[in-house]
Amino acid sequence: SSLIAVRDAQEAALSAGTGLAITIGGDCGVELAAIGHAASGGGELAVLWIDAHPDIHTAESSPSGAFHGMVVRSLLGEGVPELIPATPIVASRLILAGTRALDDAEQQFVEESGIRMLTPTGLTPAAVTAALGESGASALYIHVDLDVLDPAEFSGLTFPEPFGLTLAQLVEVIAAAKAALPLAGAGVTEFAPSSPDAAADDLGSILRIIGALAA
Repeated sequence: SSLIAVRDAQEAALSAGTGLAITIGGDCGVELAAIGHAASGGGELAVLWIDAHPDIHTAESSPSGAFHGMVVRSLLGEGVPELIPATPIVASRLILAGTRALDDAEQQFVEESGIRMLTPTGLTPAAVTAALGESGASALYIHVDLDVLDPAEFSGLTFPEPFGLTLAQLVEVIAAAKAALPLAGAGVTEFAPSSPDAAADDLGSILRIIGALAA
């Protein structure tokens, strides 16, 4: 009921707005409404899911039971019926980018569904441009979970994963994606500083990411 209440309130806010919306989380669960709203606008939406984790569990496979690890599966039209958007996204237009921490059930689903995944070593502007071109999409949503960044670059993370992107790499990927397709929406999630002082250390990086999305 809490997830539905947040989704409904967020959908109302998005529907009342105009222009490009950049959703700031919270955790990745906020993308249920944000991507659902972007997908409902017509056209063929690609989702560039820039995240250390694919967030593609079901309630049955999830070790934690936390929805932020299931949101992509719901967006694909699987899971709790009340949380499936009216316009699910299509697996062939979902690109996992910078992803490097998958549970066994997630790995199996990605392989069986043919979802394209670009690991940090393969995540280049050229690779993103090619993947988006092959998707056949006409618009783009960019999701950024800050844990895609290497912990040495960004400290305010709940679930840090080693061997991630540099901030410069992330900004380059965002720019290439925006050049490939019109941006229909974006989200930045999972900022979890340990203290106000620690938050200040990371704010410059967040502002650069938001600037890259909004430019």
